[in-house]
Amino acid sequence: MIPDYAQANFQTLLLAAKGGDLALMECKDAATGERRYVVCAVGRDGADFMFTPFCHLADGNPFEIYLPPEASI
Repeated sequence: MIPDYAQANFQTLLLAAKGGDLALMECKDAATGERRYVVCAVGRDGADFMFTPFCHLADGNPFEIYLPPEASI
């Protein structure tokens, strides 16, 4: 079962996508320093922009990196 916080974040991401408020940013992983390409929701505070990171894009073939739910048991 997907936890409530993940469902809420996904809904926020969908709203940002619907409103055209997504950005792809190059960032550094805080733990490893590796370069990551991060999907962010874009908010505005007056003239300032705020970027909320949601996820990073898989480096390589995602079909080789992730297992479907039935395969991870």
